[in-house]
Amino acid sequence: MRTTHGSRSSTTARDFWIDWERAADDPVSELRTEAGRDPYDGALTDLVGELSTQSPPFRTRWAAHDVRLHRTGRKHVRHPVVGELHLDFEVLDLPADPGLNLVTFTCPAGSPDEDALRMLAGWAATTSEIAPGTGPG
Repeated sequence: MRTTHGSRSSTTARDFWIDWERAADDPVSELRTEAGRDPYDGALTDLVGELSTQSPPFRTRWAAHDVRLHRTGRKHVRHPVVGELHLDFEVLDLPADPGLNLVTFTCPAGSPDEDALRMLAGWAATTSEIAPGTGPG
């Protein structure tokens, strides 16, 4: 399903993620992992409560009690400009800021995924504009 806003169309999450079910399951299991680390986190408890009352799919996933850390793996996405991308990821903790991490995405050199990323980088460079006063110099 695509929605249109003016002359631009946007892709829904179900269109973007090739494996939608896994893409929806993973963050809920990560959220459950965080809830286990700090069961007295009021903001997190409030968020889970709100999501549980507003979203039957979230409620079902939460009730599964799936707890996993997703530190490495592969993400499969369907980008609206370059098509399918299969990217390896790794989560790196930032020791100076507990709870904050950096996610890196890579692909094999010479792969179709690398070609797609190069094409996307070129496309982004030609379609973005720098606002006056915000660029280098």
